[in-house]
Amino acid sequence: MAYDRYVAICHPLHYMLMMNKRICALLVAASWIAGSLEAVPVEVLISNFSFCSSNLINHFFCDPNALIKLSCSDPYDLEILIFINGMIVLLFPFVLILISYISIIKTILKIQSSEGRSKAFSTCSSHLIVVSVFYGSLSCMYMRPPSMYSPQLDKLFSLLYTVLIPMLNPIIYSLRNQDVKNALKKFKFWK
Repeated sequence: MAYDRYVAICHPLHYMLMMNKRICALLVAASWIAGSLEAVPVEVLISNFSFCSSNLINHFFCDPNALIKLSCSDPYDLEILIFINGMIVLLFPFVLILISYISIIKTILKIQSSEGRSKAFSTCSSHLIVVSVFYGSLSCMYMRPPSMYSPQLDKLFSLLYTVLIPMLNPIIYSLRNQDVKNALKKFKFWK
């Protein structure tokens, strides 16, 4: 979405060229492939762990941090791998998104009319809020030292990025739709 916003605002006349079906398919394929492959090294290491205590996982799902706490094996290599994986999987895309939004903001600030600037900012603001909350919660979950592990905090962060963000996405994006706003006005919920 950041690339789509970047092209739409920074290169509006080239939008159809830069966002053709082939590019969209490549972006989707790259996301699916990277998302599928990024977990493999962590899963391979965890599958070699021995678990000698309770098999009750204090989490909503089989999160690597929760599994580390159940293991009798030395978690040092896995903790380093999770941190490196987090650097690549979290920070790299986040930095690319930030770079695209810096370019977008520079372009928006060059727009002469305040109405045009407002419309361009509103186009990007919802996506930027969702991305910030998503990456913020993931960073707090996977980029902190193991000594700061807290099952309750992990549950809260995982609830944020697995339930709250996907639930907020349609709400945030639909509130930008004029038809939805008009329907809400009819029900007198919207002022």
